[in-house]
Amino acid sequence: MPAVTGTTDITERVTTHPAVTTRRRRCQDAALRRRRRTVVTVAVVVAILAVELVIGWPSLAQAVKELRSPHPGWLAGALVVEIASMGVYARMQRRLLRSAGTKVPLRRVVGMAYAAHSLSVTLPGGPAFSTSFNFRQMRRFGASAAVASWCIALSGILSAGALVAIGVVGAILTRGSANWSTLLAYIAVAALLAGAVRAVARRPQWLVQPAGALLARVNRLRRRPEEHGRDRVVSFVAQLRTVRLRPADFTVAAWFAVANWLLDAACLWMACIAVGADTITATQLLIAYCAGMAAASIPIVPGGLGLVDSALIIGLVAGGLTTSDSIAAVLLYRMISLGFIIGMGWIFWVLLRRRQSEPEPVFR
Repeated sequence: MPAVTGTTDITERVTTHPAVTTRRRRCQDAALRRRRRTVVTVAVVVAILAVELVIGWPSLAQAVKELRSPHPGWLAGALVVEIASMGVYARMQRRLLRSAGTKVPLRRVVGMAYAAHSLSVTLPGGPAFSTSFNFRQMRRFGASAAVASWCIALSGILSAGALVAIGVVGAILTRGSANWSTLLAYIAVAALLAGAVRAVARRPQWLVQPAGALLARVNRLRRRPEEHGRDRVVSFVAQLRTVRLRPADFTVAAWFAVANWLLDAACLWMACIAVGADTITATQLLIAYCAGMAAASIPIVPGGLGLVDSALIIGLVAGGLTTSDSIAAVLLYRMISLGFIIGMGWIFWVLLRRRQSEPEPVFR
């Protein structure tokens, strides 16, 4: 019993120590401030949505009325091109994996693409879950840790670059031929980036020195030896030697990235026609689409709900459509690109989880 009593006394003295009490109070105050910010943010968002609902109710009611009877042919076409959009994105990832020596059946990459997309747009902090899921799946495909990381990073770069290129071309076509010099400048920058990516893929040892310098700084901040973890960096870079990014592979992957966005934009265009909003031009629709996708890159709410829809509607109205037609078209487009694709993605996720009873392969 004395031992227990002594332990209890020590515990009481530690928990009542001024430093511990101060730290606990600071944590409680920080948690309270976070809760207050969350409540205020939610209240502001709800108030804004309520005001928008009151102001835009007539247009919304008209949009819902038009959405009840979309043209079945154009609706089916929008569904087909959206499925094709996901298919070419999966082909882009498959091409990058193949360039690193990892051959995967297309159906498995398609399942990964759908499931990762659903994780990204439906969960809070979805991009982190999606990246982790992609990494684990590529490891199951047989890719090393370095190759999986390389493919994920490069697919993100290609996808973002393709969207920027489409937006630039749309803006130039809207303004006129006097701005073709701007397009040539962007093409030159893209060519330089492509050359840099290919050079690093061919000579990954170039990464050892800058990565080692960064690691040394991090170790100094963490009060660890500067060489701590350097062997892992060297091993990681050595695995990148298996990547052989030929110009043909890079070009095909880049075209797949462009096709992914264009097919998704075609889904929006067909949604417009399906609800009778067929007066917008291709360039105006591209500008509206790129604005919506740019808003989607701000991870405030899952799926960009509200942000993407508002940006798309504003862009379509600026392109000449009425507010009710724009709302109807965006609702139909989001039902396909968000609702249908997410539903398919979670089905693929469940199927993949059922098939993953075997342990993951280990590569060193």
